[in-house]
Amino acid sequence: MQSAAGDAGGAIGSAFVVWNQQLGQPRGFTMDHAYWGPEFSDEQIKALLQRCEGDLTAQSCSVTHMADEGALCRHIAEAIAEGEVIGWFQGRMEWGPRALGNRSILGDPRRSDMKDILNLKIKRRESFRPFAPSILREAVKDWFETDYDVPFMLQVFQILEDRRAQIPAVTHVNGSGRLQTVTEAQNSRYYRLIKQFGALTGVPILLNTSFNENEPVVCRPEEALDCFLRTKMDVVVLRDYVVERRSAE
Repeated sequence: MQSAAGDAGGAIGSAFVVWNQQLGQPRGFTMDHAYWGPEFSDEQIKALLQRCEGDLTAQSCSVTHMADEGALCRHIAEAIAEGEVIGWFQGRMEWGPRALGNRSILGDPRRSDMKDILNLKIKRRESFRPFAPSILREAVKDWFETDYDVPFMLQVFQILEDRRAQIPAVTHVNGSGRLQTVTEAQNSRYYRLIKQFGALTGVPILLNTSFNENEPVVCRPEEALDCFLRTKMDVVVLRDYVVERRSAE
């Protein structure tokens, strides 16, 4: 299994041919995550926020540095549970066609209106196009008619019939969902965020869609902040920095 099972995956196939046939290395390799892209430091993000201080002030944004990962995940899980839309930018960018929790926009899967909220605030895409559920790996059997590892969000499975009404924002019209399973070993911060949301709500699932508006998925923090500022996203998390729009007094 690999995360770019399309034309883009030809590059990794070519590399494996050289690895095995030219260099004589063993063929065995398991790709259990897709986080191979660029990563950015807190110092780089701090410098960006300082450069953009005027733009942030103009949009009544607050900036908080949260070095305590547990506190950060609790804060963001509570915001999602209250219906806020979160830009989530952390770690290395995903390789492949799906956002897998490092360049993602997150929402509450329990809200029947969340697809409309996302399309109104950010995505502006056709109403029939679904959003995906990111679920803790150990909870899959309790929510889906399967119990597989699906780390790259490339397969669709049926949601258990008695669970569909609980997560309408990620349930297709035919009762299925294009799930992403998440383990702590694959992506510890994203796993802890979903687990915290599950502790708050009883639903160990987040709505996950790619961090972009109508352009390629954001790669650099400058692109993530630009997307936040030009849309109606409520919060953007840039590594350990939390940028929030303050409500009008």
